[in-house]
Amino acid sequence: MGAGQSKADTEEKVFYNETPIQFSQDVVNHLSDHSISPDTSPERQSTLDAHVRARIQAELKHLRAEEESVQKEIELALERENIDREMSSAGGEPSDEVAEGDVKNSMTLMGDLEEIRTKVDRFQARKQLDDYPAVKESGEAVVLCYRQNPTAPLDCWREVREFNASVAQAESQHLASLR
Repeated sequence: MGAGQSKADTEEKVFYNETPIQFSQDVVNHLSDHSISPDTSPERQSTLDAHVRARIQAELKHLRAEEESVQKEIELALERENIDREMSSAGGEPSDEVAEGDVKNSMTLMGDLEEIRTKVDRFQARKQLDDYPAVKESGEAVVLCYRQNPTAPLDCWREVREFNASVAQAESQHLASLR
């Protein structure tokens, strides 16, 4: 306490150098060249360019993420709006845009879609020739006949007729099973 003054000095202090300072002409030229030319060195320019590119990429990534979140919010809002519209239309109040008989909600459509999928799967399972050995055998007979008579395919008319008859029988069986 009391070792230092409590008031700050407002006077400017100037120190004088007692030994002269001298710079070589190369240093002076180098400093004057850099102060005159506004261009930056190629290394410095490439560093600056890389930094600017990195900042642009970061900002672009941020904007894309923000755009994606906005799109998700819009999709959710539209989905809620559609569900509300479906519920109000299905609830007995026909809207002006949709006729009363055309209203289907998502659950009904999903049920219809699942029903169609099961029918397609059933059709694909029945499409196999293992269920129709007569078709498979007569088809193989036609192929064998064509291979044995490459220059006279009309000689295979009996095999072709049997194949057509077995296919017609398989078609009628399949159509009967769908009813």
